[in-house]
Amino acid sequence: MSDEEIAIKAIKHALKALKKRHLVEEGAHGPAFLALSKPIASQGSEWKEKAENLELELQQCYKAQSRLSEQLVVEVAESRAAKSLVQEKEALIPTLEHDLSQARDECTRLTALLEEKTKALELLIGENKELKSQYEEMRTRAINAEAENKTLVDRWMLQKMQDAERLNEVNALYEDMLGKLKASGLEQLARQQVDGVVRQSEEGAEFYVEPVIPKICKHRIPAHDGGSAAIVFENSSGKLVSGGQDHTVKMWDSTTGRLTQTYNGCLGSVLDLSITHDNRCIIAASSSNNLYVWDANSGRVRHTLTGHKDKVCAVDVSRSSARHVVSSGYDRTIKVWDLNKGYCVNTLMFPSNCNALSFSPDGQTIFSGHVDGHLRLWDIQTGKLLSEVAAHSSAVTSISLSRNGNTILTSGRDNLHNLFDTRTLEVWRTLGASENRVASNWSRSCISADNSYVAAGSVDGSVHVWSISNGNIVSTLKEHSASVLCCSWSGLGKPLATSDRNGVICMWT
Repeated sequence: MSDEEIAIKAIKHALKALKKRHLVEEGAHGPAFLALSKPIASQGSEWKEKAENLELELQQCYKAQSRLSEQLVVEVAESRAAKSLVQEKEALIPTLEHDLSQARDECTRLTALLEEKTKALELLIGENKELKSQYEEMRTRAINAEAENKTLVDRWMLQKMQDAERLNEVNALYEDMLGKLKASGLEQLARQQVDGVVRQSEEGAEFYVEPVIPKICKHRIPAHDGGSAAIVFENSSGKLVSGGQDHTVKMWDSTTGRLTQTYNGCLGSVLDLSITHDNRCIIAASSSNNLYVWDANSGRVRHTLTGHKDKVCAVDVSRSSARHVVSSGYDRTIKVWDLNKGYCVNTLMFPSNCNALSFSPDGQTIFSGHVDGHLRLWDIQTGKLLSEVAAHSSAVTSISLSRNGNTILTSGRDNLHNLFDTRTLEVWRTLGASENRVASNWSRSCISADNSYVAAGSVDGSVHVWSISNGNIVSTLKEHSASVLCCSWSGLGKPLATSDRNGVICMWT
């Protein structure tokens, strides 16, 4: 294409552009031309309306500006508060980072400790499993041992039953022989009785001679440490048995005053003593809540009778059988024991503590003296109370049965000594003296072998002897320096033995 053609084309293009621009400007100035073409009055009303609209818009703008200003103030305050809060939070960041670091360290330590405890737990679980296996093994062995023990017990019980049957046969034979011997003895005794006094036969049969009134202390023996509250003579023998607070029981020769044997094994103070009629066994009542039975010859403990819940203060043996023993304790019970079997066969309950006991001659009933001052009579088979009488105004301390069984002597803390008829339980003689005062709840008085005299100790250390026939004091014995606790008369008529709180024993002839 030539230059001329190019120039013509450019001129055409320029003309098109100018024309297009003209049209645009004409469109833009159209409203102005239209307004200029309208009348002036109409234009003024429009301008006024526009001015009012603009003023209204201006007021709205002012209101909007005011709201925006208030909102701006609030936003600024909130922004400042947020900024201060951010600053506080930023200040806490180092502390929190430090705490976080410590927490991480603690977590690490606890993790290590947990691993250690886990290992220990695993070890304990292993040991527990091993112990369980050992326990099962021991349990199996225990079950086997228990079965074996049960078998042995059954065999032992069978053997004991067989022994008991044989023992019952022997006892029956013994009782039969004893009955025959008693019948023979009574017949011989009836033949030998002269002037109401039974004397010792030349054949050596054991009978009792007329006693004499004691006046002289033949022996003064320091027998026990701490006091002696129980002394008793062997039946038809001159041997004296004593018990004391030193937990010992001793046997003495009343002729020489020499100690012949000591019986050990008692765990408490000896409060009362009794001897079987065949002199084979010695029974002691103890403050250790038990009774102790010794073989008199060997000195060995045959039985320890347990069952009382408090101290045992009285004991007696049946005169008709060496088998039955009664005891009383401060647990308000009286217990009947079988010495052959070694256990309690009956228990009697009563409302008042019992201080003294005595078998009746037939061995079927017992007399008991109580703290409430009453004398009671019991059936040992049924346990029933047969009779009761108010013997003293205060506690009964002693019961002593006469040899013929018709009279029973009771002593009390009212300082009186009453003689009862055992058949009617009526008092037929009361003995006492102003200078005679009972020393304790277990002070023991006694009746002489021929039922003629009564001996009782006093707090001042003296011993008073009364004649039963007239109730007068026939002798006052003074040798003890402490309260006299117990008196016992030999079945041979002499001597009379007494013991005191210092453990001294005096023998009087």
